Amino acid sequence: MKVTVVGAGNVGATVANVLATKGFASEIVLIDIKEGVSEGKAMDIMQTAHMLNFDTTVTGVTNDYAATAGSQVVVVTSGIPRKPGMSREDLIGTNAKIVKSVVDQALKYSPDAIFVIISNPMDAMTYLTLKDSKLPRNRIIGQGGMLDSSRFRYYLAEALKKAGYPATPTDVDGMVIGGHSDKTMVPLVSLATYRGIPVTELLSEDLIKEAVEATKVGGATLTKLLGTSAWYAPGAAAAALVEAIALDAKKLIPCCVYLDGEYGEKDLCIGVPVVLGKDGMEKIVELKLAGDEKAKFDESVAAARDTNSKLGDALK
Repeated sequence: MKVTVVGAGNVGATVANVLATKGFASEIVLIDIKEGVSEGKAMDIMQTAHMLNFDTTVTGVTNDYAATAGSQVVVVTSGIPRKPGMSREDLIGTNAKIVKSVVDQALKYSPDAIFVIISNPMDAMTYLTLKDSKLPRNRIIGQGGMLDSSRFRYYLAEALKKAGYPATPTDVDGMVIGGHSDKTMVPLVSLATYRGIPVTELLSEDLIKEAVEATKVGGATLTKLLGTSAWYAPGAAAAALVEAIALDAKKLIPCCVYLDGEYGEKDLCIGVPVVLGKDGMEKIVELKLAGDEKAKFDESVAAARDTNSKLGDALK
């Protein structure tokens, strides 16, 4: 299997590195507009092959989309990253132009590819990609819910440790749906468990609230600490989506996809649980949301629509 990763920055390089170590792809092409960066990072990754025991070939190229021809999956990380004090939505004008150009060029050489969108604001960039490319919705997938859910599990594990339980993120199951936005993502507390036990039976309301709020600003917290957007978890999350597609794993993963009546919504890309396999998004799972979680999901939908309205000329 051939995979292209567009953008050789921190996130893109991490995606390529994680994919290489997993070993299921025969070839990974890392492409960037900045001369030498993708070539250097690809070379650096390949020099770990013997030590990490993988046979995947990683190639770096500068703005040469011909080298990406025949890719089954294209991961788009292109665009400017967040800086401290910026929201994901602040990036919309610049990144819309970049993402649109990248997708158009990639499609010329890989017309059958499935696209995984990471560029922020991710929900709007996923919607833009679908509308501009006119591809069927199963082939356009935004990576947000996988990352946000991973952060939710981390913060729940930290809360459980405070409550006296020896938890790690691998002991916790939890899901985040809605928009990939600090204010409107929806961590589903009602479905979160610690080794099968509902966290609501183990944690106080204060500890649960603390974990939820920390999850929602998880990206901003890291941006403040690092001075730029995070990359290890986003890169690993994107690689997990590619793996589920490549191996036809039929895994249930929260992703940003186009809704056409599901959850009572249409003409919108937002995070919901989906089954991922060789055809990309193969099924949308409709959860029975109630009470506060349903209200928060509705708020998230409204916010996503508002962000989409700012795409303006990019949709033409």
